[in-house]
Amino acid sequence: MPETSKRRTIARDISWLSFNARVLQEAADPTVPLRERIRFLGIFSNNMDEFFRVRVATLKRMIQLGSKARMHLENNPQQIIDEIQMMVLNQQGEFNRIWEELLAELNKQKIYLRNEKELSPAQQQFVRNYYEEEVSADIIPLMIENIPAFPMLRDKSIYLAVVMWKKENAFRKKYALIEIPSRIYGRFKILPSTREEHDIILLEDVIRFNLPDIFSYFGYDHYQSHIFKVTRDAEIDLDDDLSTSIIQKIEKGVKNRRKGKPVRFVYDKEMDPGLLEYLVMRLNLARRDNLIPGGRIHNFRHFMDFPDEVFKEKKHRNRPFDHPGLTDRRVSDVILEKDVLLHFPYHSFLPLVDLLREAAIDPDVTLIKITCYRLAQQSKIINALINAKRNGKEVVVMIELRARFEEEANIEWKNRLEEEGVKVLMEIPHMKVHSKLCLIRKRAKDNSNLQYGFVSTGNLNEKTAKIYGDHCLLTSNQKIMADVNRIFHFLEQPRAGLHFLRDCRYVLPSPHFVKKEMIRLIDEEIKQAKKKKPASMILKMNSLSDETMIAKLEEAARAGVQIKLIVRGIFCMLSENKKHLKPIRAISIIDEYLEHARVWVFHNKGKEKVYLSSADWMLRNLEHRVEATCPVWNNELKQELIDILNIQLEDNVKARWLDNDLNNEYVRTSKKKIRSQVETYHYLYKKTLTQLETGSH
Repeated sequence: MPETSKRRTIARDISWLSFNARVLQEAADPTVPLRERIRFLGIFSNNMDEFFRVRVATLKRMIQLGSKARMHLENNPQQIIDEIQMMVLNQQGEFNRIWEELLAELNKQKIYLRNEKELSPAQQQFVRNYYEEEVSADIIPLMIENIPAFPMLRDKSIYLAVVMWKKENAFRKKYALIEIPSRIYGRFKILPSTREEHDIILLEDVIRFNLPDIFSYFGYDHYQSHIFKVTRDAEIDLDDDLSTSIIQKIEKGVKNRRKGKPVRFVYDKEMDPGLLEYLVMRLNLARRDNLIPGGRIHNFRHFMDFPDEVFKEKKHRNRPFDHPGLTDRRVSDVILEKDVLLHFPYHSFLPLVDLLREAAIDPDVTLIKITCYRLAQQSKIINALINAKRNGKEVVVMIELRARFEEEANIEWKNRLEEEGVKVLMEIPHMKVHSKLCLIRKRAKDNSNLQYGFVSTGNLNEKTAKIYGDHCLLTSNQKIMADVNRIFHFLEQPRAGLHFLRDCRYVLPSPHFVKKEMIRLIDEEIKQAKKKKPASMILKMNSLSDETMIAKLEEAARAGVQIKLIVRGIFCMLSENKKHLKPIRAISIIDEYLEHARVWVFHNKGKEKVYLSSADWMLRNLEHRVEATCPVWNNELKQELIDILNIQLEDNVKARWLDNDLNNEYVRTSKKKIRSQVETYHYLYKKTLTQLETGSH
């Protein structure tokens, strides 16, 4: 447990590790279906990889730069790295325990992970044939002892470290490395087995089985092999060279990322000691470089794709349903009459695609503007935009090329759009564009212009919309759309156009302006509390780490404002304080869907102000990104959002308390069990049935 008593806040990275521990709790929960428990192990592993690539790498850079690099909440980076090391080792131990438990559960269901020594004769022949016919062409062993310059080991890859010797001379060992080509072949291969059983072998064990053939030239008769992986610094440095385009900078950065310094070395604890020492030496690693001993298997992120077909039980995930107001009419016709609020993943994502498809073929639509951050691999959004351009519309797309780990994909989307003649915006100096906005302009019958579109909390990604909890407001409200238009004007001329953001009256933009307004709204609640009048806030977001906002919330709690927080991930606030007149209720919900929405509710003297936002309360979102925070004015839609938040605040199945000691204790009450994601589905589905029956949509 990290020491928090002397801190004003919890260190951001320590809080993040506590969040990932909540993910691990889901893998440990026996009430979660087995396939989902395995998937949560994969999510935990993938999260940890990215954490080391980005956050630990940043802390290490700070240490190298010394006092010049004291960053937000990280005044002692070495102390934090030491705490990280301790927490990661503890979590790795828990991870290994859970995996052993899940292996036993798999065996109970007659699902077996077979290693190279456990194969039947028929399976041995199958593995031999599979290797020779498919895998062998991509296996190129590196005899690492004889290489003067140690090879650049790729991040995200796993390697098989092989020790070989002959029986008559066991002291003369040879070392080799084999990169496992899981990108090409996947990690899992289903073996022929009896009808009652399902046998699976990992790709590295296919290679292990064939080691005598791979190294037959040398005549060795004994082999040991162990998996390891290296995690590298993945931050991209974008220099200020004005002669270099943003594309060239990012392409160079992505290339350099592959050569980033190692920040973690994870290995099989059974690895030959001589080989381990040799690898650590050749990689220039030290004891403080997060040397993490583990089990036989690494890169568990692949377990997010564990074969579904081996499980007897069917997937239990509910399918998204259609919004009742959009079932029998054009989406654009509906939102030109009234606002519509979509709740993903409960509602279908298709109305957003349909909205753009309708605009693409509508002869009266003249312009489409949209922001894109993370897109699906086969993006229907992009296809609709391309068709709109082909149909003569003006199409402007802001693609954030610096969306982490999406840089290469977004450059490809940029090139494809530009080939079709779409105007692509892509560079705001020193700022990422994280807002989720769309504006469509249409000629009305009287030749005036109508504007409609949407403001969303989530990415325009058909795939993640099935598992991310988000809200999207579809609207033709001219006050909102005028501000959306101003934000696009800023994106089109960022160097001279800050006044466009300053002129926004209703949609609150970042940088700067949303923070000022949130502070003003909190101050209003403080004033009411000091007058002994009702004052409250419900704030839902992914992360809360901005020191100014934390201090303002603490001030409000001391004044007696009732504060309820729903924060999925990073939570740097010390929420428990005897000086608070009303205790802060702070919870995190980790469940089947990833809670991604940002929703803020202020009591406002009984006339609640409700906002949807793309921004978390982090320094980067509030002051160094372009974000959009949109008011929801329709009373029915406001109540819908408040109802959903209240359902989440009542969760006593998947909610955890966010206390000062990061204990991640589940919220448990004597009331009936409420699992908020299930209850939210029922709430929205019941509303859909009611509206369809009454025709009130």
